[in-house]
Amino acid sequence: MAPSTPTRPPGTWRVVTWNLWWRFGDEPERRKGAIAATLADVDADVVCLQEVYGDGSGADDGRDLATGLGLEVAPTSPATTVPGGRRLTNAVLTRWPVLDAGAEVLPAADDRPGHRRASWVVLSSPFGPLPVVCTHLAFRFDESELRQRQARELARLAARLRDPDAEHHAPVLLCGDLNAVPDSDELRLLTGRGAAPVPGLVFNDCWPQVRDDPGHTWVRRNPYLAAATWPERRLDYVLVSWPRRRLLANPVQAFLVGDGPVDGVWPSDHLGVAVDLSLGDGPIGGGEEIAVTTSP
Repeated sequence: MAPSTPTRPPGTWRVVTWNLWWRFGDEPERRKGAIAATLADVDADVVCLQEVYGDGSGADDGRDLATGLGLEVAPTSPATTVPGGRRLTNAVLTRWPVLDAGAEVLPAADDRPGHRRASWVVLSSPFGPLPVVCTHLAFRFDESELRQRQARELARLAARLRDPDAEHHAPVLLCGDLNAVPDSDELRLLTGRGAAPVPGLVFNDCWPQVRDDPGHTWVRRNPYLAAATWPERRLDYVLVSWPRRRLLANPVQAFLVGDGPVDGVWPSDHLGVAVDLSLGDGPIGGGEEIAVTTSP
């Protein structure tokens, strides 16, 4: 059985981010079952997934998970193609209708368009149009400078997605495997501890707002990492843009997801992060369809 999930506090909605480790490892089908059981137990309103498997035969793990959970899956973003026509991509699963969706290409080391994407959706939430960005940044230890360039692109994307009257509307959620620790230069750019790429836009890191532990999502107790040479770290984040409407999307509770075996198998090499966010001080009369322009 999946580890027990904390009860959702009243007046909150739940978001999860999780790197699913594609189809790596010896037992991908068993892992897929463990992922599905874990997500069913967590019962989130918005699920942001990275390293989602697909292939030319029609296999699509994001679609399968959404169907099993009774959620809608946003249109799949352009994906990285690996040998055999298989795909590795991001996916956003949601309880709320999708108003708009797309993907931005993030830069590679040579500053040309790379294979990594920032998938985005705008959701018709109970409190109005909600932009969500799901992404997966460069992973190497020595790629901080590249991740900083990718972080700047994320900030610019968020600025285009958010409502111009940011202080009175829903924030932008930025979720994903950022492959960087909280005190890194790339996270400092996003969270206001460094120079903000977009004046008037920074993000709150939800975990330290409600927890006093490190929240590592890359952990030695996970058997897939028993021989890993990298240290334990927090790499996976739920970030909420500021400024935003008062009290809306303030973190109330956060916990790790996939932190143990399900029917004898660990779901992924990463732990996921779940955050319960406040509903705020009432609806803003929305959910109405909006047009989003993501070109510069």
